[in-house]
Parts: sequence; C-alpha cells; structure tokens
Amino acid sequence: MKFKLLVALGATLVFSGAATAGATLDAVKSKGFVQCGVSTGLPGFSAADEKGQFTGIDVDMCRGVAAAIFGDPGKVKYSPLTAKERFTALQSGEIDILPRNTTWTYTRDTSLGLNFTGVNYYDGQGFLVTKSLGVKSATELDGASFCIQAGTTTELNLADYFRANKMSYTPITFDTSDQTVKAFEAGRCDALTSDQSQLYALRIKLEDPKSAMVLPEVISKEPLGPVVRQGDDEWFNIVKWMLFAMVNGEELGVTSANVDEMKAKSTDPNVRRLLGIEGVKGEWMGVPDDWGYNIIKHVGNYGEVFERNVGEGSPLGISRGLNALWSKGGIQYAPPVR
Repeated sequence: MKFKLLVALGATLVFSGAATAGATLDAVKSKGFVQCGVSTGLPGFSAADEKGQFTGIDVDMCRGVAAAIFGDPGKVKYSPLTAKERFTALQSGEIDILPRNTTWTYTRDTSLGLNFTGVNYYDGQGFLVTKSLGVKSATELDGASFCIQAGTTTELNLADYFRANKMSYTPITFDTSDQTVKAFEAGRCDALTSDQSQLYALRIKLEDPKSAMVLPEVISKEPLGPVVRQGDDEWFNIVKWMLFAMVNGEELGVTSANVDEMKAKSTDPNVRRLLGIEGVKGEWMGVPDDWGYNIIKHVGNYGEVFERNVGEGSPLGISRGLNALWSKGGIQYAPPVR
C-alpha cells in the first residue's frame, strides 16, 4: 500500500491517497459474495436450520464482513468444514474467511500462513459428563474414556492435563462434533471434552439435556476468532475492524435498533466516526465510508450478536463472563475508531 505522507505532528499522522485493493477483496467484489468456512453444525456458533439458513456467532462474523463491503449481510455463501479440513480450505483459497470456532495459538499463527484477526469468543476447555456417572470434578476422571473431535487443540490439552495430574485416560476420536455427541449419548465414552461453549451447544442436542452436566474445571485458554490468509493486509484489516466495530458499538450504546437515530442526531465524535459521518474514511480499507453503520444496522453490536446466539436468553444460556466488555468485568476490548 502506498501513501503520501502529508503531516507528521507528534503521534498524529495524516495520509492522502486510497489503499491499493487487495487480492481477496477484489475477488470478493468480483464474485459478489463472501465465502465463509463454518462448522458442520454447532448451535449458537454456526448451524443450518431445516431451510438451510445458517445462524450463530461465527456466521455473524461473515455477515458483518459482507455488510461492511456490500451493505448487505446476505451476500455470503457457507462451506461446512470439519476441524481437519478448515485450514486447508482457507490456505487453498476455497474460502475467504474462517470464523469457525477456531482457537488462536502460536503454531497456527506462525506456521500455517494464516492470521487471526481478533477474538470473538473467549473460551476454555471443559468436560461434559452424565449425572449418573456421579462425578463432580475432572480430578475424579482417572482411567476414564473421552469422546473427542479430531484435529483440534482439545486432544493436546487433554493429554497435557492428564499428564500433569498423573492420571490415565482413553481417547476416542471422531471427525465431527455431531459424531462426538452421538457417541457420548450412546455410552461409548465416560465423558466428552471440548471448549465449554461447545459443551453447552452439544448438550442441547441430547435427547435429555438435563441428564448431563458441565464440570467446573476449565483446563485451557481457548481464544476463538476469525482467521484469514497472510499476505493481504487490506482483507486482514476489513475482517479485524468488522469485529472491532461491533465491540465499539456496544461500548458506545449503538444498537441495530437505534443506529439510525444515532446517525442522525448523535454529537458524540466517537459515534460519528464509528458510523462514518466524520473523521475516518472507508477507502482506507476499500469499503464505503458507512461500513461501521452497515455492520451494526444489519448484524448488530457485539452484545446483540452474543445474546441472540449464545446468551442467557438463548437455548445455550451462557453468561457473558470473560466476553463482557472490559468496562463490565470482562476482557472484550477494541481499539478506537479514530
């Protein structure tokens, strides 16, 4: 990207000239939609209904990108992927963005030619057991068998935890989360282990969800977020600032319901910059000036996305916890739009 430096005063820099278009954005604009990699079915994160309509937090990440680029969150096509398929699909260009409940780790960030753009869900690995097993803590699972989805950090974390606690276990791996939960329900394993968010999502798939419980232990850090290919900074910026716009929107009290009124009447410079009224230009990312407005208008702020998909009023019933704003006791935080 080439810019002409006009002014440098302290930490304030002013640039002239639009960013050159990145290959991914050009391709997306040419075909008219964003190709989004999603899971094979995880309620609250990415799952299709009987009509084939996808919903979930991860789905809303792609809808947010489409809204920023086209002003239309519907310009997305979805590619259901297993954990083992997801990175290859992104590396090969089969998909444009992978928001598929994927954990940000050192290895993935440095050795796969990929970039994580942020964290849309702070998670941690836990354990799901049947209440009839009579277990109240993971420390009571010595010698147990575990249903696990292959190709995930779950396998490695489980090995680390049992080695550290000098316990033994038997892993039983499956390709998809549906296969994993069906095996657990059929009694093929003593416990199911995954990110806690997935455990809540998988529990509602049981014939009797109340027959199972999530144990209190959290044995890992699992920051989940959208992933893009390395080497295209413009696309990286678009996906990154899509999420940041949602978080800033919640912090500023801008919602899908009041965004039009805020755009018309707000005198808060932070709101006006977020909604593209003054101060910042969409052309710096190759999108319209009202990209932030379009994201919140059509998809919602981060709090809205969280609550309707996995929040306490949803079937999953998950509290905000770490995913609350930094000003509300959580760690969700975004750089300012300025």
